[in-house]
Amino acid sequence: MTDGRDEGAVDLTPDPLPDDPDEAVALLIGELAVARQSAESYLADLQRLAADFENYRKRALREREETVERASQRLVSALLPVLDSFDAALALDDGGPHARLLAGMRNTHQQLTDVLRAEGLEVIDAVAQPFDPALHEAASGGGDGHLVVVAEIRRGYTLKGRVIRPALVQVAAEDVAAEGSEA
Repeated sequence: MTDGRDEGAVDLTPDPLPDDPDEAVALLIGELAVARQSAESYLADLQRLAADFENYRKRALREREETVERASQRLVSALLPVLDSFDAALALDDGGPHARLLAGMRNTHQQLTDVLRAEGLEVIDAVAQPFDPALHEAASGGGDGHLVVVAEIRRGYTLKGRVIRPALVQVAAEDVAAEGSEA
């Protein structure tokens, strides 16, 4: 049978104090030391738990941001062929009977590039730039010495500073490229 008390509860009823004041003070000091030790242990546990929770919160936020970035990168990468198609169609502008259609396509292309630019998409500068294998993929050309991009075959893009597609380019040695531009 129980006396109505919770079995897990701590008994806060003080022990009777000895009649001798010095013994009573010594007993109280001992109990105070035990209580302080217990409080310090609880505080350390609480601080550790708070630090663990803060680390978890930061990690979860970082993982959520990375997931959003990966999803954004997949979508932008899937839209690059659409940009390529627009670029090819707009390069055929002959000013003929389809001028209004081309103007509409140009506006749609601009809207698409504005939206993608807002997401962090940037065109990689290629023509007349020094060849950089991190930004450019050489499709043809070459030579000895310092290479320069002489033509862009397909645009390259970065997304938030990371290359998602290098520019496909034609390269030539710097001295050959300079001669070609003079002629």
